Amino acid sequence: MEQGGFGSDSGTPPGPIDKSKVLDVKPLRCLVPVFPTPNGMTSTNPQPSPFVCVPPSGPFPPGVSPFYPFLSPNDSGRSAENQEGFGFGTPISPVPLNSFRTPTANGDAGPRRPGRPRSAANGLATDDDDSQHSDQFGSGYSNDVEDTSTGKKRGRPRKSRLSQSDNAAAHPLEVDMDPLLNQLLASFKLAEVDQVKKADGDKELAGRILLVYDLFRRRMTQIEERRGETPGAARRPDLKGANLLMTRGARTNQTKRIGNVPGVEVGDIFFFRMELCLVGLHAPSMAGIDYMSVRLTGDEEPIAVSIVSSGGYDDEGDDGEVLIYTGQGGVQRRDGQMFDQKLERGNLALEKSVHRRNEVRVIRGVVDVQNGGRGKVYIYDGLYRVQESWAEKSKLGNCSIFRYKLLRVPGQPEAFTLWKSLQQWRDGTATRVGVILPDLTSGAESQPVCLVNDVDDEKGPAYFTYIPSLKYSKPFMKSNPSMGCQCLGGCQPGGSCSCVQKNGGYLPFNSIGVLMSYKTLVHECGSACSCPPNCRNRTTQAGPKVRVEVFKTKNRGWGLRSWDPIRGGGFVCEYAGEVIDESRVGEFGNDGDDDYIFDATRMYEPLEATRDYNDESKKAPYPLVISAKKGGNVARFMNHSCSPNVYWQLVVREINNETYYHVAFFAIRHIPPMQELTFDYGMVPPDKADRRRKKCLCGSLNCRGYFY
Repeated sequence: MEQGGFGSDSGTPPGPIDKSKVLDVKPLRCLVPVFPTPNGMTSTNPQPSPFVCVPPSGPFPPGVSPFYPFLSPNDSGRSAENQEGFGFGTPISPVPLNSFRTPTANGDAGPRRPGRPRSAANGLATDDDDSQHSDQFGSGYSNDVEDTSTGKKRGRPRKSRLSQSDNAAAHPLEVDMDPLLNQLLASFKLAEVDQVKKADGDKELAGRILLVYDLFRRRMTQIEERRGETPGAARRPDLKGANLLMTRGARTNQTKRIGNVPGVEVGDIFFFRMELCLVGLHAPSMAGIDYMSVRLTGDEEPIAVSIVSSGGYDDEGDDGEVLIYTGQGGVQRRDGQMFDQKLERGNLALEKSVHRRNEVRVIRGVVDVQNGGRGKVYIYDGLYRVQESWAEKSKLGNCSIFRYKLLRVPGQPEAFTLWKSLQQWRDGTATRVGVILPDLTSGAESQPVCLVNDVDDEKGPAYFTYIPSLKYSKPFMKSNPSMGCQCLGGCQPGGSCSCVQKNGGYLPFNSIGVLMSYKTLVHECGSACSCPPNCRNRTTQAGPKVRVEVFKTKNRGWGLRSWDPIRGGGFVCEYAGEVIDESRVGEFGNDGDDDYIFDATRMYEPLEATRDYNDESKKAPYPLVISAKKGGNVARFMNHSCSPNVYWQLVVREINNETYYHVAFFAIRHIPPMQELTFDYGMVPPDKADRRRKKCLCGSLNCRGYFY
């Protein structure tokens, strides 16, 4: 063996270590315990001294020396860099590998291969494990553009390396994610969810859990991007974030049940399979059928409680009321062999549900168009009943599969059927009822904004001029002139771009316009920058990215809602209008038209959903007042709510020594299509308390009863 190999007598080889050299390691014929001797040498001859088991990385008792490549942490002959290269750093606590899997009846913890199966022409999953009806990691978990991956790593996330300088690789800095999560859990009062709430939750708790998960996942993605990682590649912030929350007990509805889950409403949307697990809507992280055992006679038998249908198998259910669901299994192996599906586990549970007539929760997955067709949006479509089942040959006729016909329980709110109607409106194959104007913007926006009234006979709001952006009479002045960035291909995370450095070294947005973390100010690229219009750091400059409509509400005048689903942190629109002096605000209140005023000088209570780890997101008054009375965009129609789903963020764009502030709106949480978009109008300072109060009709549980 080469000197310094495993059989060397010396602790470390002399001279520098050539890590590229292949060691000539010969197989051992036998294993003999090594006993320490007083002189520091080793002996294979058993002595009366006790047997010592020493871990490779130490600590080392007297008489035992470390041997290469397992170097001692305090070895003066090796630098800290070399030691880290061998992987013996700070120990990382283990996390149960099956912490987000549902054990099956035979004790199998779930799929063994977390990779995405190859597609098969017959509609069956092509994987070595035939126990799952799922869309797998590629389309089930990784739905965000920054998280798309087929990575297989699991367990507790390691510390993320950040940079103290422009070059992230030059001066590595370890950042532990645990304190960040701990602060979020404490802020949202999720540090210790009691056992009652874990078993049976409510809407308030489910909402807090999903918010913490989304904020933490986005922040992890942003940090890992700065490290230089390919977005989502083999790191999976969606999986790691959910795993950490579950190990901390931040989950709810762990008790399996038949019927609806507390805190989840029909029509709610999710962008990650792990979100379904966190709120107990569908417990398995991969398998498409969830079931439980019940004792109805003498023996226990399984019945289905929920299924996920998202295109992984050859399901049929375009009419929205009937779903033909394909059973799980029937795997096509890599060698081309195929197997019949078996009447066991999830398949058996669905078969039993035919006879028991119990309700089954159905989650439908549709293509995430906003994400360029990558990933899925999961829609809770409500309760179904399994009417019948049968066996048939697959499309290729090579194996037998089970099919189940499910009928939707009547009287539930629209969910999947609404999505189909929206698609028909976009395609022009169906007419939107109550349309007054097909495009309120007259082409000023990249997407039309229709004006709709299906409530009464009012023909529209008072006349105004539609303008897509903010108008300044004079900008704010800077003391230090600012030069634009030189990023010809667009600003990139972790680089030396001046605009990225203004944001603390991070790009504030991902490639689909999601705000990754909330800040006091977000610095966007200005007109002096060399980056193109589609640069990620110009997200709010391209207008609304979702198809919105202005509609007549039942009791609050005109409002705004979206045809598209909006992710938490997703950009909605800017507040356009004329920037006016604060002293002129009273001019717009005499005739009751002060509804079209955005006043950043007001006090805004910090929203739980916008608490960042460093608490930078607390609102402070800014000398910015915008009037949209005579001219504005769709933002002027957003109503007030004491429990809003939209949050405003101050965005700064600089041109030489001039500063332009803009108000951009982002989704606090995932917003389903056709849900009204609202934000908090804020509170008037005490010195302006004489301003007229208005009765609040938001109807939320936290309603203050009034707004200004």
